[in-house]
This record gives sequence, C-alpha cells and structure tokens, in this order.
Amino acid sequence: MDILKRIENYRAQEEKLKWEGTFSEYLKLLESKPWIAQSAHSRLYNMIKDAGVEEENGSKSYQFFNHQLFGLEEALEKLVEEYFHPSAKRLDVRKRILLLMGPVSGGKSTLVTMLKRGLEQYSRTDRGSVYAIKGCPMHENPLNMIPEHLRDDFYEEYGIRIEGNLSPLNTMRLEQDYGGRIEDVLVERIFFSEDKRVGIGTFSPSDPKSQDIADLTGSIDFSTIAEFGSESDPRAYRFDGELNKANRGLMEFQEMLKCDEKFLWHLLSLTQEGNFKAGRFALISADELVVAHTNETEYRSFISNKKNEALHSRIIVMPVPYNLKVSQEERIYEKMIRESDVADVHIAPHTLRVAAMFSILTRLKEPKRGDIDVLKKLRLYDGENVEGFNSADVDELKQEFQEEGMSGIDPRYVINRISSTIIRKGITTINALDVLRSLKEGLDQHPSITAELKEKYLNFISLARKEFDDMAKKEVQKAFVYSYEESAKTLMDNYLDNVEAYCNKSKLRDPLTGDEINPDEKLMRSIEEQIGISENAKKAFREEILIRISALARKGKRFDYRSHDRLREAIQKKLFADLKDVVKITTSAKTPDEQQLKKINEVVARLVDEHGYNSTSANDLLRYVGSLLNR
Repeated sequence: MDILKRIENYRAQEEKLKWEGTFSEYLKLLESKPWIAQSAHSRLYNMIKDAGVEEENGSKSYQFFNHQLFGLEEALEKLVEEYFHPSAKRLDVRKRILLLMGPVSGGKSTLVTMLKRGLEQYSRTDRGSVYAIKGCPMHENPLNMIPEHLRDDFYEEYGIRIEGNLSPLNTMRLEQDYGGRIEDVLVERIFFSEDKRVGIGTFSPSDPKSQDIADLTGSIDFSTIAEFGSESDPRAYRFDGELNKANRGLMEFQEMLKCDEKFLWHLLSLTQEGNFKAGRFALISADELVVAHTNETEYRSFISNKKNEALHSRIIVMPVPYNLKVSQEERIYEKMIRESDVADVHIAPHTLRVAAMFSILTRLKEPKRGDIDVLKKLRLYDGENVEGFNSADVDELKQEFQEEGMSGIDPRYVINRISSTIIRKGITTINALDVLRSLKEGLDQHPSITAELKEKYLNFISLARKEFDDMAKKEVQKAFVYSYEESAKTLMDNYLDNVEAYCNKSKLRDPLTGDEINPDEKLMRSIEEQIGISENAKKAFREEILIRISALARKGKRFDYRSHDRLREAIQKKLFADLKDVVKITTSAKTPDEQQLKKINEVVARLVDEHGYNSTSANDLLRYVGSLLNR
C-alpha cells in the first residue's frame, strides 16, 4: 500500500507542475523567469552546473556525474568547459555535433544516458522548465511566433535572443485557428521524456537499403492527402522523426559513423543553420544538441574517407578514455555488482582492488623515465604518496602519452569474470585469488587478445598477485597485533627519544635505574633497515625526522607515526617482523593447541569485526598467509 500512496503523491505532484495559458500570459511569466526561454545547449549546461561544482587545485569536478561515472574527472571537465559552457554562451561550438570517442565500456553510453535522464528530471524543476506551443508535435518555442522585424525590439525589452522560424504547421494554425492573433495562442509547460518522445530522441541506423530518411525528418501521411488535397499541406505531414521530437532538447545519434551519408547531410544543416529539410516545406527550425559516440577505430576510418570532409569541421570530438585510478575502478565494480543479482555475495576486502590494479595496469603505458616503473605510476595516478615524486611528476607522466587510457581491459570483462566465478562455484564468498584465477582463465576466451598481449596481461596478473600477497600479510599481521596503534606509538616514541639524543649528542636516562645511557643504536637501525636506510644515510634520515617534528611544532601540530610516510612504513614493518614467527606458527599449525586455537579465533574475530571479512574469507586469508610465510 505504501508504494500505491507514493504513486498517488507523484501523480498529484505532476498535476501541480502543469501550466497552460495564452502567449500574453507566457510573456508575463517570462518577465519574472527569463531562463524559461533558454536554448537547448544552455539548459543542458545549467543542468550540469546547478547540480554542483567542486574546485580543487585549479580543477573542477561536476557533481552531476559523480554517482555513475568514476575516474573521468579530467575528460568530463574538458567536455563541460570546452563544449557545453561555450555552447551555452552561444559561441560557434554549439553549431557542432558532439562526438564522444573512446574504448568499449568506457562510459560513453552511460554519459549520454545520464544527460537524457538528467534533462527529464531538470525539466520538472523551476530552473529547467520548458514551455511550448500547445498541440505542436515538435514542442516549438512560443517565441518563434514573433515576426522577424520585431525581434530586435524584443531583445531590447527582454534581453532574450530569438532564433528559428515558425514551422509550417504552426504557421497554418496561427492563421486558421487564431486569426493571426499571436497573443491568443495557447502555450503549455512540457516535460522532457524519452519514452513519450518529448524533447529527447534516439536514432539508431539499420540496414542502409531499407532505412527511410523519414525516421529522422518525419513523413507524409498518405491517408490524409485526400482530405487536405496536397502533399505540401502541413496537416498531411507527420512531424514525428527523431529530429522533430528531439526539438528543444537532445538527440542521441547511435553509431553515427556507420550511418549512410544521406542521413548525415541533414545533420550538417541542423548543426550549422539550426534547421533541416523535410517534405515539400521550407526549412524547419530545430533547437537541439546532437550527441553521437564511437570507438577510435571507426573514427580513424571515418576521418580517412575524403567523402566525409564536409562533416569533419562540423564535429567536436571529445575523448572518453578508460579510468586510470585504481580507487575509482573499484567504485565502478561496486556499482556494477550492486546493480546485479549477485549483490548478496560476500566479496572479501582487497578483492576488487586487486582486480582494479590488473585492469589499470593493462591501460597504462610504460613510462619513458627510467626512475619510475608502471606500479609507481599506478600509485601516483591514484593520488598515493610515492617517495621522491610530486604532482609535477604526475602531470609530466600524463603528458607522455596523449592516447593513454584508450586501450586495455574493460570493466565489463572483469565483472563477467567475477560473475563467472560466483555462478560456476555456486559460492557465497569470493576473494582476490578466486578473481585473479578467473581473470587468467578468461584471457584464453577473449576474442581480441593476441598471444603477445596475453603474455603481457599474465605478467600484470602476477604483479597484482604480488601486491595482494603484501596486502594479505599486512592485514593478518595487523590483526595479530593487540592494540596495534598503541604498539606503534610506543615503538615510535622510543625511536624518537633515541634519535633526539643521537642528533643532540646527549644521553638518555634509564627509566628503571635512572642511570644515563647511550642512544640505542641497535633499536634505531632495526627500524631504519626496514626501509633500506643505509649506514651512511642514517644521520641524514634522523635529522630529517627532527626537522619535521620542529616544523609541525611551529604550526601547533603534534608529530605522530603517520606524519612521516617512510617512518610509518618502517614502524609497521618492524612490528610485523617481530610478529612474523608468531603468525607463521599459529597460521600453519595443522593441529593447533588450545592456545594457538584461541589466538586464531581472536584474529578471525578481529578480521571480521574491524576489517570487513566474514568467517569464511577470514579463515581463507589466514591459511593463505600461513602458506606464504612458510615458503
């Protein structure tokens, strides 16, 4: 009953949004709400902008895309700032077809779908409201009725430019139904809907021999010719092509570059002049954004064909590459799994991250610089701190290969392999090893992977496996450490006391005897060696730590073991090294004694409560780490 109540409320809300009045009443509405007369390009840009914009380090992130598209911030910023924004400002860019180019499953279709669904919702808001001549099949702008010679005066009074002429049908209706009295013409509020073919259209080419141009521009209704007496009578014409129905909004041109050229010529006129030819009528005005999408191979083929030269300059190409950030790739998989029927399957921590690492590795180009490998590049792209590198290095890496992200493994392949693992095994828990195994098996079945590429991808699976091994060992070792944070803090405080005494050439006081003692060189070196600090480099490293403590103290901040990435790593590794034997013995015991069993149960409980495992995946992890430590 609750859903029925919501349906009733929705219906009531829709009724409240409706508006109908004469053209003169519409003009009064226009005085207080001039935005209702905005162009299709302007409305789309405002829809994106009104959803929210976040700025950080000179880059913009548009909230409109955040819940569906991940890791494409730079591509989306370029799309909005170089196409939608100038189009909204009536610059010449609006006279171009927007062509999204990128690899399969890269987000192009999702992007277009988001624009469509967004416009449907936005037209139901005050800022996105749209008004049209009542009864017009093309939902025509009421301002098109204002004669050409009065449009400059209208601009002076309202500050709104009018583009486009009245369609043949509405020209006839104005004379016959309203006696030429523009002020009496009925206007209504319309709501964009792809299903109802209002303001949103989709054209998909089929067999060039059988597809009719009427699918784009409408057609003659032969059943009415006898009634109206002529094929040039607008009442005998169906204004129901995709270009007609998408007027005031957006039309998606699917597989545009595969389309017969006779369909493309109509787009030349529409984009450049804002009109198209249909039937035996004068040019029909249309205000709409045309968006198409394709892959790189088809685009290169299209460009190389001399017959398409006239279209080249009428197209704005926006690359939509694959995401290159591991953390964002995880979000893509999480979203795809949420939307599937396997959402109830437990996926152990790090599983999706490891799969994401493999995917990103296949998309990255090998760096030209000798001081960085592909794994470091992967971490830098994901915003991780890598010792010796900064944001300038990231920018330099991105400039090395303009086509980076246009090839590699697509997200659907990974999800297909995860699904295959779940379905085939009929299990309720999967881990990183299950997925890596499935990814490896799937390479043989992938149609576009050559033997050379397969060898390269198998190497990436091995790299991802090694990364998981490190994650798994750290996870288990952390779980074995009781009060891990306290242990780390105690060890770090002890280390810092000794470092301070060493740098100041002073002594420490024994907490039990009160005697003065020398700094504990053995303790300091046991920590520093964990991160490869040599005997010659130890003095510089220790002084660097003291400088960092002083710098933080001046800002009123306290130094802790997270304040210095390398020191944090060293502390963690030292703790783990001290625990290694305990972990090794406990996890590998085939018949654990009572004490070992108690410890295993405590660790499993901690993995479940604090790290996101269930009992099955936690026990699997312990067995795997035990086997690693025994190698």
